[in-house]
Amino acid sequence: MKKIVFAALAMSLASSLAAQPKQTLSFDEALNLTLTNNPSIKASTYEQEAAERERKATYGLRLPKIGVTGAYAYLSEDINIDLNGMKEPVGGLIGGMGGVLPPAVLQQAQALMKQNWALPLQDRSLGTVGGTITVPVYTGGKINAANNAAKIKISETEQKGYQTRNSLVSELTERYYGLSLALQVVEVRRQVLEGMQHHLADAKALEANGIIAKGERLYAEVHTAEAEREYLAAQKTAATLNSALCNTLNAETTYQPISSMFILSQIEDVDHFKQLALNNNPQLRQVGLKKDLAVEGVRLQRADFAPQVALMGGASFYNYQVTPLMPRWAVGAGVSFKIFDGLNREYKFSAAKSQVRQVEALNVKAQHDILTLIDKLYNEMTTYNEQLPSIDAAYNFAAEYLRIKEEAFKEGAAPSSDVVDAQLNLAKIKTERLQAAYYYDLMLARLLEACGESEMLTEYARRPAAMPIRYE
Repeated sequence: MKKIVFAALAMSLASSLAAQPKQTLSFDEALNLTLTNNPSIKASTYEQEAAERERKATYGLRLPKIGVTGAYAYLSEDINIDLNGMKEPVGGLIGGMGGVLPPAVLQQAQALMKQNWALPLQDRSLGTVGGTITVPVYTGGKINAANNAAKIKISETEQKGYQTRNSLVSELTERYYGLSLALQVVEVRRQVLEGMQHHLADAKALEANGIIAKGERLYAEVHTAEAEREYLAAQKTAATLNSALCNTLNAETTYQPISSMFILSQIEDVDHFKQLALNNNPQLRQVGLKKDLAVEGVRLQRADFAPQVALMGGASFYNYQVTPLMPRWAVGAGVSFKIFDGLNREYKFSAAKSQVRQVEALNVKAQHDILTLIDKLYNEMTTYNEQLPSIDAAYNFAAEYLRIKEEAFKEGAAPSSDVVDAQLNLAKIKTERLQAAYYYDLMLARLLEACGESEMLTEYARRPAAMPIRYE
C-alpha cells in the first residue's frame, strides 16, 4: 500500500512540474541575455569607466594648478620704524639755528619735536585674499609616466572585461546544457519508471498464474521503488540547474532549452587553438600589460634623479590693513633638485627594474600554463567525441537485449532480475550518451575561453560537422 501511495505522489509531482509554464530558450538567446544582464558585465563596465576617469585625472597633471588662498593674522604689536632717537641731534641743530630761522618756522619745528617720531609700516591686525598659479615645466618624465600608466590600466580593464565575458560563456554553457541534460535525464528516468511499473504488473500477473515465484515479484517491486526515487532525484537536479541558469541570466522563470547539445565530427587541430591562445588570451595580454606598467614604473623612479622645474605666480585680490609697501603680485620660476636622500631613490629604482624582470618571468610561466591547459582541454574534448561510436553500439545492443529479456520473462524463461538489469543498463547507456555530448560542449567552451574566443561557440554549433545529440 505504501509503495502505491509513493508511486502516486511521484507521478503527481511529475505532472505538477510538467504543468508549470516553461519559457523556451535557445542558446543564442541565453548568450545575449547573459552578456546584457549579468551583474558581472555591469561591474566590468563600471571598472572601465573608472579607468577612463583616472586617465583624464592624470592628464590634468600637465595643466596649471590654480588656487585661492586667504589669511588673517593678529600680531603682538604694530610694525614701525622708530626715529625718536633722532630728536636730540635734530633739536640741537634747530637750537643752533634759532637766531637764523623765522619765528613761524621755529615754532613749527618745536611742535614737531614734541610728536612721536615712530613711522608705522604695518598694523598689528591684517588679512588678505589672493590667488596662486603653478605651471609644471619639467618633472623628469613623471607626468609622462603617469599618463602612460593610466592608458595601460584602461587596456588592462578592457582585457579583464573580455575575460569576464569569456568566463560567463563557459558558465552559461555549463548551466544551459546542464539543464538540457538534466531534463533529458528526467525523461530517461520517467521511461525507466514506466518500464519498471509495466514489468511489475507483468510479474504480478505471472505470479498469480503460478509461472514465477513470489521472490521474482518482490525483486521487481524493490527496483520499481528505486526507479521512483531516481526519477524524483532527477527532477530535483533539473530544478537546481534551472535556478543556476536563472542566476547566470539574472532572471527568474522556468526555462526549456531548445538548442541541442552537439559533437563535432571535425575540428581544428590543437596547434590552431594554441596559436589562438597565445594571440588572444586575456590573461596573457594582462601579463603583457603589467610588464608595460612595470616599465613605466622604472621611468617614474628614474624621474627622481632629475630636477623639477616649475613656473609660479600669485596676486592678492583683497587686503585688509596690509601696508601699501607690500607688492600686490609676483611671478617667478623654481627649481628643485635632490642631492642625497639616504639612497631612497637608488633602491626604489633598482626595485622597479626587478619588478620588470619578475613580470617577464611570470609571462613565460603563464604561456606554458595556457598551452598545457589547451592540451588538457583538447584531449578531454576529443575523448568524449571518440566515446560516441562505442556508446551508440552499446545502445543498440542494450535495446535489443532488453526486448529479448522481456519476451523471455513473459514466457517464464528468464528471471525478473534479467529484465530489471537490462532496463537499468539501457537507461545507463542513454544517460552516458547525453553526458558525453554535455562534457564535449563544456570542454569546447572552456577551450575557447582559454583561447579568448568564447563567443565563437555559437559558430561551432552551426557548423555542418556539428551532430545534434538529444534524447531519442
